[in-house]
Amino acid sequence: MAQPRILILGAPGAGKGTQSARMAEHFDVEHITTGDALRANKEMDISDVHDEYDTPGEIMEAGELVPDEVVNAIVEEALSSADGFVLDGYPRNRAQAEELEGMTDLDVVLTLEVSEEELIHRLTGRRMDPETGDIYHLEYNPPEDETVEERLIQRDDDTEETVTERLRVYHENTAPVIDLYDERGVLERVDGEQSPEDVWADVQAVIEDAV
Repeated sequence: MAQPRILILGAPGAGKGTQSARMAEHFDVEHITTGDALRANKEMDISDVHDEYDTPGEIMEAGELVPDEVVNAIVEEALSSADGFVLDGYPRNRAQAEELEGMTDLDVVLTLEVSEEELIHRLTGRRMDPETGDIYHLEYNPPEDETVEERLIQRDDDTEETVTERLRVYHENTAPVIDLYDERGVLERVDGEQSPEDVWADVQAVIEDAV
């Protein structure tokens, strides 16, 4: 089987990271995320696409949002060196989706579908161990050690107010990307509310059918 080129879409908390890691391992492809690509290419020369900064690292150090044209250039660089990949976290809007068309041909576009209520439950239930950085969930993945459980904290980006805002931004900017691929008849929908094992079985079947 040729190494597939996969795009995975879904809201925060849908399980993209978990399933992307399994895809990368099973199909022997690179897991490309926007954050990782930015960090790996923070010294990339972007002077031709940005008027003020010469590298992505300078933008991040200034605390500014990395603009689309820079993100596009970084993702294109990451894709150019990958024989196969699972792309996670990009495109975040329709403009980026249209840019992606010129970078590569995708074999599979899939989205993990999870209800808003379940997304909020998943995200607000997450807790972090401040000593190790490990992430747990009060219901789905509690720590076995009571000492660890007692010191867990909720991160600022997992409060209900922040989660609700993250989902609002997702629906405003990224949901239209899903509509775009759906309109073109290339979108595969996977029920993301199943167990991680059942989600993986469906994801694997979708990819193997496509390639």
